[in-house]
Amino acid sequence: MNTFGTKFRFTSFGESHGTAIGGIIDGCPAGVELDMSFIQSELNRRRPGQSPVSTARKEDDRVEFLSGIFEGKTTGTPIAFVIWNQNQHSADYEHLKNVFRPSHADFTYQQKYGIRDYRGGGRSSARETAGRVVAGAVARQILNRKGIRITAYTSQIGPIALDNDYRKYDFSQIETNAVRCPDTEKAVRMIEFVEKMKKEGDSIGGTVTCVIEHVPAGIGNPVFGKLQAVLASAIMSINAVKGFEYGCGFNYLDCPGSELNDAFCMENGQVSTRTNYSGGIQGGISNGQPVYFRVAFKPTPSISKTQQTVNMQGEETELSIHGRHDPCILPRAVPVVEAMTAIALLDCMLNG
Repeated sequence: MNTFGTKFRFTSFGESHGTAIGGIIDGCPAGVELDMSFIQSELNRRRPGQSPVSTARKEDDRVEFLSGIFEGKTTGTPIAFVIWNQNQHSADYEHLKNVFRPSHADFTYQQKYGIRDYRGGGRSSARETAGRVVAGAVARQILNRKGIRITAYTSQIGPIALDNDYRKYDFSQIETNAVRCPDTEKAVRMIEFVEKMKKEGDSIGGTVTCVIEHVPAGIGNPVFGKLQAVLASAIMSINAVKGFEYGCGFNYLDCPGSELNDAFCMENGQVSTRTNYSGGIQGGISNGQPVYFRVAFKPTPSISKTQQTVNMQGEETELSIHGRHDPCILPRAVPVVEAMTAIALLDCMLNG
């Protein structure tokens, strides 16, 4: 299962410490003029080493397209691309080859395949998501031409949380700080908290909120092709994701239906709703209102604090993980959430 989508399909390949990572996009419509600088700028938002609150690994993450594009436009054939790994420190993982790191995929990969790449987690590494960002940047350009806008931001790190109403925030502030939070005051507190965790050899998780604006009504299918189900499948495939909720989610479980039902009204000659507790989706199909959801990310499991584990011989032991790791994955996860949202939404739209 290295492929996502049915009409707009993305297949990823590569490992954290292998020669390269990359992907193939199949089903992309022909004749789409691509802005390569936009694609690279999206990769730059995800790349490691961009701030003190991210991993110190340095990668240029320059994407190289191999096929499917001619004179700046898509040809309708598979779009293949590659991102060369240049800054692997595989020796940092030598002491982990015979032990299972807590909350990593070491044990499960070993059980399923009988072999695993212990260098940075191999295929299970978050480095794999760089390919998703490229595919998402292609999908976003198609969606942008339809007026659809996708915006994600860090809405919580540890105990520091924003209000659940995304309308209260200025999205232009998201890229002005290292944690990609639209509340500048809380962004400062978040950064301080992450730096504290880093000094203690620990890590912290939080949430990312994503908003899709100008989604036309009628996207998605009833029963098993629900729009929220496709989005959830895409988002839950991202490393470290532990939860997905859309619309009012878990926050209004004590409210009666009379308060949460979205009353219909007429607005500028069009059917609309007075509220949007449904999160822009009803019956699995978009209703024309903004689609919004929240994603929970666990703390990065690679920490330097001593942890209890078991080795390949079944002996209980201790380990302290060395190397370069994110004390908080949230800032670099924001463009990944946007990318997978774009891939899933475009796929739904092409499916009709």
